[in-house]
Amino acid sequence: MTRISFLHGAADRIQAAAQWLQQAWADRRAVLVFVPDAEQAERLDRLLWTQPALSFLPHCRIDSPLAGETPILLADTLDGALQENCLLNLGNTLPATFSRFEHLVEIVSIDDADRLPARERFKFYRERGYAVDSRDISGGL
Repeated sequence: MTRISFLHGAADRIQAAAQWLQQAWADRRAVLVFVPDAEQAERLDRLLWTQPALSFLPHCRIDSPLAGETPILLADTLDGALQENCLLNLGNTLPATFSRFEHLVEIVSIDDADRLPARERFKFYRERGYAVDSRDISGGL
């Protein structure tokens, strides 16, 4: 059964996602990032190229020719996902095929437009018996 982690209280969802991905990469975990909003995807892409300051996180879009050998993939759809270990959901809807992943991570900001749909997803997971870990990241990851 999919393990689900809610990281809530982020001041900036995309910035928090970039920081979380730094940790995931340090642990050498492959991650599929579901980011359906094009502006957010572009912002995250830029952050992954520039943070940490003297490095970058190896990533690309899922439709890149390098996707098969890149550990962090950005996708606006989950169709044709190349890996099923970890899914980072940066959308405000329930990822249609989340249950095929071993671990689902939801990063939730303090913005109501983000927080309120996340409450519904949290409730959905819990009602279906998924173990949901919830952690406040307002003080940082």
